[in-house]
This record gives sequence, structure tokens and C-alpha cells, in this order.
Amino acid sequence: MPSSTLRSRLQQKSLLIAPGVHDMVSVRLAATFGFEALYMTGFGTVASHMGLPDAGLATYTDMVGRVKAMASMAGAPLIADGDTGYGGLLNVRHTVRGYEEAGAAAIQLEDQEFPKKCGHTPGRRVIPMDDMVKKIRVAVEARSNPDFLIIARTDARTSLGLDEALRRGEAYAKAGADILFIESPESEEEMRKIGATFEQPLLANMVEKGRTPVLSRADLEAIGYRLAIFPVSALLAAVKAMSVVYSHLKATGSTTGVAVPLEDFAELTKLMGFADVWEFDKRHAE
Repeated sequence: MPSSTLRSRLQQKSLLIAPGVHDMVSVRLAATFGFEALYMTGFGTVASHMGLPDAGLATYTDMVGRVKAMASMAGAPLIADGDTGYGGLLNVRHTVRGYEEAGAAAIQLEDQEFPKKCGHTPGRRVIPMDDMVKKIRVAVEARSNPDFLIIARTDARTSLGLDEALRRGEAYAKAGADILFIESPESEEEMRKIGATFEQPLLANMVEKGRTPVLSRADLEAIGYRLAIFPVSALLAAVKAMSVVYSHLKATGSTTGVAVPLEDFAELTKLMGFADVWEFDKRHAE
């Protein structure tokens, strides 16, 4: 999906909702609902692809293949988590070029020290602001399509305070970032201060039971956010449902009477594209 679609959409004042996708089933399913953008969550992708925590263990090679696979099926602009750029300035250039070539419409880069950590977990440290400014300038220079968007995320709020996070946001905007992502504000009041500070498109990270309050669409729009991601909502729901199913199966030896709704198997085969397989077989295999 062209990056220009995402850039032009963000010029509108109405909030763009991007649900998190973490594997190919979630991409296929989210695509059926007609969302205007999807967000490839680093937390969820590392968890589903590698079975590991989002703590700097995934490499560029681990992730760029997932970007390519997800972008090919997204049916909408895919916003992809690029962590810290997986190293220094040369790595940032390589990552931006690779994500763009893989089909992403935007890449998110953050100012954490390596190894990075999920933004709603403790122990995060940030690099000097000037070092991140250099990364953003390299990212902007590295893209071949000016509509490939650079999202600059700062994790400074948790360890250095909101004022430092705002100072960094201003510097990252001047360096050329298209979207600002002030991670982990801890109250609606802080979110409103962020909205009042910037004219640049702002991203709200809505993590259920995370550090930031989850607000309504209307409230986020009123604050001034242009983009809201819900990175792990579907993953949280899936893990909870699977826990119920596994627990019930272990306890009873059957799924009869399980307390969560199960998708119809025929609908799942339809979602995964079996109809095309069956049609192919009719034309070629029988």
C-alpha cells in the first residue's frame, strides 16, 4: 500500500486508528475489517515469532522478513516497529532502506540505549538527545521515497521526566521526523500537555493496563493526536482466550462447554485462503 496514502491521511484532523498485528493470522484478520493502517508491534512480533521478550533480542534480520510478509498481506499501510535501528548510524540507514524495500509505509525508531525494552516496562534508559537527532537525520536521508514516514519515539518520560521528553520531541521534529511518539505519559493531563506543545502529527500508544491511560477516540482527537496504535489489544485477547481453552481442556479432557467462543473452522479456512487452494485443485490437480 503506497506510503503516500498514510501521509495524506495524517493531514486530516480525524484520528487514524491502527490496530496491532503480531503474526500472519492477525494480519489476515485485521485486513478484513478495512482499517486504514495496521501497526506491526515489536512486542507481539518478537513474542509470536521468537517466543522471547521484547528486550533487544530480535535483530534486523529477524524483523525485516516479518515486515515483508505482513506488508504483502496488510491491504493497508503498515507501520513497522524498527526499535533503535538495530545499532549505530550505519545500521539505521540499512534498517530504513530495508523496511522501505520490504513494503512498510512507516518505521518507528526510538531513543533507547541498546538493548532496548518494551516502552511500558521498567528499566529503560535513553541515549543522548544529540545522538538520536543524528539517527533521525540519517533515517530521513536514507529513505528513497519521501512519503515513507519516520516516526521518532522518545522514552525519556519515565526516567527523565515529561519536560525532557518534550524537549526531545521538539529536537526530533526539527531533525525531520514526520510523526512524534512521546512514549508513556502517565496521565491525561500529561497527554494534553503533549498535544498543546506540538503541531507535528502525534502518535498515542494505547496499551491496556500499561503506563498511559487508554482514552476514547473523541478524547484523543480533542487532545490533538492524529494516530492511535493499539499494539497488543488483539494479542492480549488471544492469549486470554487460549488460556481458557487450554485450562478447560486440561481439566476436562475435552473442549465441550468451554467458556470462550470459538471461531467456526470453516470460517478459519476461508480466512486463511483455502478457497483459492480448492479452486486451484479443481483446475489443475483433478
